Amino acid sequence: MQSQRLLLQQQQQQQQQQQQQQSPQQQQEHHPQQQQQQEKGQKQQEQQQQDQHQQQDHQQHLQDQHPVLQQQQQQEEAKEGEQQQQQQHLQNHEQQQKQQQEQEQQQQDLEPNEQQQQPQQQQHPEQQQQQQQD
Repeated sequence: MQSQRLLLQQQQQQQQQQQQQQSPQQQQEHHPQQQQQQEKGQKQQEQQQQDQHQQQDHQQHLQDQHPVLQQQQQQEEAKEGEQQQQQQHLQNHEQQQKQQQEQEQQQQDLEPNEQQQQPQQQQHPEQQQQQQQD
């Protein structure tokens, strides 16, 4: 039982981590900004871990009431969880790589005339990114 509940918890955590990894990508104006975003993500994650403990207590409580029912349901969820974990792991990895490449690209473009480009980039980060990629 314990291992299935653990799997469930990992599955939830991975989904939350994925959301956090997406947000720095939208925030890609400049390096320092990214740093803040990641720290913010970590704090959110700590909070989410606390929430998970509460969820787990709730699950435990349900189990006491209907152990057999709960067991079947959890086995199903655990199977799904394993598949989902593998998929998300890949997505996370691809996302991080993509992010790194885009960032390096931006760093290069920024260095020669950082002062002029900076304000423009904050106003239209998407436009700016498209121009760079072309």
